[in-house]
Amino acid sequence: MFDRESTTQAAANTKADPPAQPSQPAATRRRLLQGAVAAGITASSLAVFSRSVQAKSTEPIKIGLLEDQSGNIALYALPKLHAAQLAIKEINDGFTLISGPTGFGGTAAPDGAYKGGFYKEAEDVLVPSGDKGIMGRQLTFYAPDTQSDNRKFQELGRRLILQDKVDVIFGADASSEREALRPIIDQTKTLYFYANQYEGGVADKYTFCTGAVPEQQIIPVMQYMIPKFGKRIYILAADYNFGQLSASWTKVMAPILGGEVVAEEFIPLSVSDFTATIARVQKVKPDWLMMFITGQNHGNYYPQANAAHARFPMASSITLAQGYEHKRFAPPALAGMHSAVSYMEEIATPRNKKFVERFHKMFPHEPYIQQEANATYAAVHLYAAAARLAGSVDRAAVTEVLESGIGVEAPSGWLFMDPATHHTSEYIRIARAGEDHSISFVTQWPSLEPWWLRRLGVNLVSKPEFKQYTPQDDPRFRKA
Repeated sequence: MFDRESTTQAAANTKADPPAQPSQPAATRRRLLQGAVAAGITASSLAVFSRSVQAKSTEPIKIGLLEDQSGNIALYALPKLHAAQLAIKEINDGFTLISGPTGFGGTAAPDGAYKGGFYKEAEDVLVPSGDKGIMGRQLTFYAPDTQSDNRKFQELGRRLILQDKVDVIFGADASSEREALRPIIDQTKTLYFYANQYEGGVADKYTFCTGAVPEQQIIPVMQYMIPKFGKRIYILAADYNFGQLSASWTKVMAPILGGEVVAEEFIPLSVSDFTATIARVQKVKPDWLMMFITGQNHGNYYPQANAAHARFPMASSITLAQGYEHKRFAPPALAGMHSAVSYMEEIATPRNKKFVERFHKMFPHEPYIQQEANATYAAVHLYAAAARLAGSVDRAAVTEVLESGIGVEAPSGWLFMDPATHHTSEYIRIARAGEDHSISFVTQWPSLEPWWLRRLGVNLVSKPEFKQYTPQDDPRFRKA
């Protein structure tokens, strides 16, 4: 069990080792990367070649993780902690996710086989790396409890960077947590992975995002819901930047997609009694609800609405896949919920079944593997793949590889890191909860790109930025 009062070190090689030597020049890294891509070098042979060109070091590589192990957000963050632990163990044991610069390996048919019979998804994407750790160096894990407190994110972020001197940081669940941490990341020029579904718009040279964004979740689910259930939409959203900006996306996209937002409510995270909200929804009688409520308190809406017979079709970018409400609440509280998901445990592909088996073998008491666990697991493996290609864990060297065009075959499907925006393409499915809370996938997109920031002209390779864009920054949306 993790010590929630102090920094945790797991899977560590903690003996005293010689200090690491300076990393190789950028030109050497570029030649290694370009040569590997051109020649189609395998992961195992590339690992051996990387070790031959890098300075010798046996010092552990320090991985920092900031996630809530207690508090209101812990329900969502603990699976991410466990996913990082699993990925680190696999890397230290000599395994890697298949990675490279090529296109997605998933396909459009529900069972993973292309309908025309030409392609079939790999049955397992975890393969031997030929490398125990990264370039022969074991990964050490530092995971203090941020306690669902933004101030803790800042305090512990500084500690990981300045005191523990980690090589990379993963973590944050709520966008408010990310935004509390990101100024420290930028000030110290630390490599940071935000592995979470979110409201989009972050353009940051030091931040890489492996979770889905609105053009991959909000737009697809609206595109599905409006013709199926009607144009009148009622928004319920958490009252902080995730909920506010997600609601903004819904409002600007509604007229474009033939819909209309008839009402919206922003609800503080501390609220758990939804009696008044449910009464207002019943009075308006929308065609369907767009749900951006989040956190353990907000989950109480669903059984309360069911008890009040407030049964409306629902859509979301987070419900089911993030808080696994279909498992936590008795049917039919979530019946009729449609969510655009980047991952769910129920995905029936062979690769995901093997991942679920490995995950639950290591963490038998984890109740559910949600989409942020998949994003975290993939992010850790992506970092390891990029560091091997770079021949170094130097931030600039790893960033150069991440910005070169690289992806991994995750449990969800192929994830590709867009060099310009630092966001990944995602395999998106529309999940539907039935009356018994069983999950069906009613449609899917094997590779949706994160296109919106590119449309605004963001290119972090040529022009570093450190801001978050909102829909109001988009001239097309202002006309909508």
